Amino acid sequence: MVKIRLRRLGAKKNPFYRIVVADSRFPRDGRFIEEIGTYNPMVEPSEVKIDAEKVKEWMKNGAQPTETVKALLKREGIL
Repeated sequence: MVKIRLRRLGAKKNPFYRIVVADSRFPRDGRFIEEIGTYNPMVEPSEVKIDAEKVKEWMKNGAQPTETVKALLKREGIL
């Protein structure tokens, strides 16, 4: 199953995430199919950049967003 999920980068206690499309069997920070955005929770307000066209294309093809990504997409007005 293909999922749209967060991939953690950044140092200890300083997270930075990339929003990626990945097979659910791959590890969280492992192999992914395509990068479709970024999320930085450390700035105020938190910074989200998402390619809406790619998200819609992947969801049309059956990709499922995780709970966290779904919340970010709703906040950005993509869902």
